[in-house]
Amino acid sequence: MSLNASRRITVLRHAKADWPEVADHERPLADRGRHQAPAAGEWLADSGINPDFVLCSTSVRTRDTWKLVAHELPKRARKTVFEDRIYEATAGEIIEVLQETPEQYADLILIGHNPGVQSLVEVLAGDVSLGDELSRLRQGGFPTAGIAVLSFEGSWKAVEPGVGTLVSYYVPPQD
Repeated sequence: MSLNASRRITVLRHAKADWPEVADHERPLADRGRHQAPAAGEWLADSGINPDFVLCSTSVRTRDTWKLVAHELPKRARKTVFEDRIYEATAGEIIEVLQETPEQYADLILIGHNPGVQSLVEVLAGDVSLGDELSRLRQGGFPTAGIAVLSFEGSWKAVEPGVGTLVSYYVPPQD
């Protein structure tokens, strides 16, 4: 694949998690989260988004979110990586992980946590979005199972602040 190829980064915040007496990393999805995740997967499928590369935090809630989302997609991703560095990561730390993406992949989904995922989207988009997507994100935050889709041209190694355009922003029902 050309280093100047069109790329897409889909950023997904994990679905709503429960608060049992376990370490934060081990928190499972709540009932609401088990409904949100398939809705997010349906939205991705309906939008024609079927990533070929997956970067997912190692937490239980992100892994479970991805399993439920992936079940709604028309085909499996070519590669899935469960990455410890995404858990509790800042936007800058996530960018470093994105820059390591093999160049043969053009369509990536990242499943992570707030505040890192919202910061990542805002940093990558800078002030560029189609329509009012960026304003909606900044006003409404990045709720559980929220999805932001960014596009950019170039190499994964060139991912840096302001490189992307926010093309879609989806928030599933929160009840």
